[in-house]
Amino acid sequence: MRKLILISFLFVFVNCSDSKRVQVHQGYALGTSYSIQYGLIDTSYDEVQQGVDSLFTVINTSMSTYVPTSDISKINKGDTSIAVDSHFKTVFAKATSVWKTTDGFFDPTVGAWVNAYGFGPEKPLNTLTDENKAYLSKITGWNTIELTELGFVKKQYAETYLDFNALAKGYTVDVIGDYLSRLGAVNFLVEIGGEIVAHGVSPKTAAPWRIAIDDPNQQEERDLIQVLTLKDEAIATSGNYRKSRIDSVTGERYVHSINPLTGNAVKSNVLSASVRAANCMTADAYATALMVLPFEKSKALIERLPQIEAYWVTSFNDSIQEHFSTGWKQ
Repeated sequence: MRKLILISFLFVFVNCSDSKRVQVHQGYALGTSYSIQYGLIDTSYDEVQQGVDSLFTVINTSMSTYVPTSDISKINKGDTSIAVDSHFKTVFAKATSVWKTTDGFFDPTVGAWVNAYGFGPEKPLNTLTDENKAYLSKITGWNTIELTELGFVKKQYAETYLDFNALAKGYTVDVIGDYLSRLGAVNFLVEIGGEIVAHGVSPKTAAPWRIAIDDPNQQEERDLIQVLTLKDEAIATSGNYRKSRIDSVTGERYVHSINPLTGNAVKSNVLSASVRAANCMTADAYATALMVLPFEKSKALIERLPQIEAYWVTSFNDSIQEHFSTGWKQ
């Protein structure tokens, strides 16, 4: 479920910068690239950049498992004295909601399994014995953890490992979008590692923002499988098709996803899942969940959820297929 092991394929048709109409900030944060575009506002370019950098620092300090001194890292190491901030509380609440809605297929405590397989910041296990698996199963489960009213994380097992990488990036997109709105920006797009929120229209063209999704069947060159417009909503994509394998017996293409309910790395025909939602944290979380959920179960889930739409790319019988939820805007 970690975004580290997933490849995001969304990217923006970035308009050439026109300083008379649009400001563009680009850089590297949260372990990936980012791009921010917005129409001219009263706040100076440097001030906006300082604000963005400050937000990245605050969120990393709160929730990055790659920062040893972050709150979440300290909590993972057993520190019970940490009172978490509002960012942590917001993400925790969303994680709880998505965990319930997906019947546990979305679970930020799967981090212990992710580390064991060698996909996380911690040292992996050399071999996964039955004893190891039993132990990891015991300490995994969102129902074994709670957040008190005072902001302290209580864990049933001290070794339970929290990992918000599956939704913290999308949350950061939303936070920066809110920051731009407070500064007076009406037309803006924020993209971090392929997770996107877009408001208004492109200041350059006065037309809705245009977004593209990579074709999972591509090889070296970059091909597109979908192009869509985005206005006042967010989109996130999860997948690991670049790490796909071909079954030597059936010839079928598949990827591995970690099932938090069992800890097993299971075969999946879902090469990518994209989710449109009102905010990027929601889109990010469900895009991750759809990579783990059984395909038919994930389709049924999305149809039940209001204001959330999804698009899947699958490989069945060695052919790439596209699937859309009922309300997806093609």
